[in-house]
Amino acid sequence: QVQLVESGGGLVQAGGSLRLSCAVSGTVSPISRMGWYRQAPGDQRELVAIITAGGSTNYRDSVKGRFTISRDNAKNTVYLQMNSLKPEDTSAYYCNVLTRLGNYWGQGTQVTVSS
Repeated sequence: QVQLVESGGGLVQAGGSLRLSCAVSGTVSPISRMGWYRQAPGDQRELVAIITAGGSTNYRDSVKGRFTISRDNAKNTVYLQMNSLKPEDTSAYYCNVLTRLGNYWGQGTQVTVSS
């Protein structure tokens, strides 16, 4: 069983910062891709950032220059540093990992940015 435990969400004022963490535990094969998605009420889940096993990253345009994804392979943990947060970043953020055994999701952590 694979478990993804997210932490770091919360309420922050516009311009502030938050750091999300997602720790992966259980029986996992080497993890290839790790990523963060977000979903606001009534909207579809959208990609925020991904990072490959080799460290290559990709971001949605609206967060480029503000968000940074990183991973610690020894700890099976992925991070999302979010700076210069905007009200439109308000959403539930979900961790995702892709392994040979399957595609797994975290339970989500709420990020709320007040104006």
